[in-house]
Amino acid sequence: MYNRDYLSQETSQNNVSADSQKAELMSFLKATYQLFAGSLLAATAGAYIGLDIVEYLMGGMHWVLFGIMLAMIFFVIPATKHIAGVNLAVLFAFGFISGLMIAPLLATIFSMPSGASIVGQAFLMTSVAFAGISMFAMTTKRDFSNMGKFLFIALIIAIVAAISNIFIGSSMLQLFISGGISLLMCAFILYDTQQIIKGAYDSPVEAALSLYLDFFNLFVNLLQILGIMNSDD
Repeated sequence: MYNRDYLSQETSQNNVSADSQKAELMSFLKATYQLFAGSLLAATAGAYIGLDIVEYLMGGMHWVLFGIMLAMIFFVIPATKHIAGVNLAVLFAFGFISGLMIAPLLATIFSMPSGASIVGQAFLMTSVAFAGISMFAMTTKRDFSNMGKFLFIALIIAIVAAISNIFIGSSMLQLFISGGISLLMCAFILYDTQQIIKGAYDSPVEAALSLYLDFFNLFVNLLQILGIMNSDD
């Protein structure tokens, strides 16, 4: 005869384990989105200050900031993500620097007759897209994990195209590039959100960085699209 009490205890333990895992996931998600929100605030502060010193952020300094951001993404944040206090300082510093970096673009947009409206539209569109795609990623039963390699290759192509257009200087080409990157970032939001839910990240700092990069790049490219469409050139 089998032990009914044993089966009952095993079921109870499984339920406790499932509840524990769910609680851990919710705690991880809460920390991730809090850090994500903090990064956005840091970027806003950076952009606000950057607008006052925009003349110093042009040309060579722009590339210096870009290099610092790459170093932080690939080396500094991965090395400090588990060091309490330091990881938060580095993440928010990254957000602040990214805000400084887009100050010249914001200054150009604000110089247009409807500049403030364009920035507001870009931010609203980004926020709505981010929220909608995130909710879909959290509720859908479809697995988008196999998108990883495709997204990485598409990102490399987009970066090469964007850098090439710096020397070409074509507004029409930039419009297509920004449109493609915007769609790519939407796919990244879907992919990264599911990766976070599946436990692919061992630190909410790193998870928040991924979401922030998706949001930031989507906002920048939507801003470029709206800026080009409202430009008289």
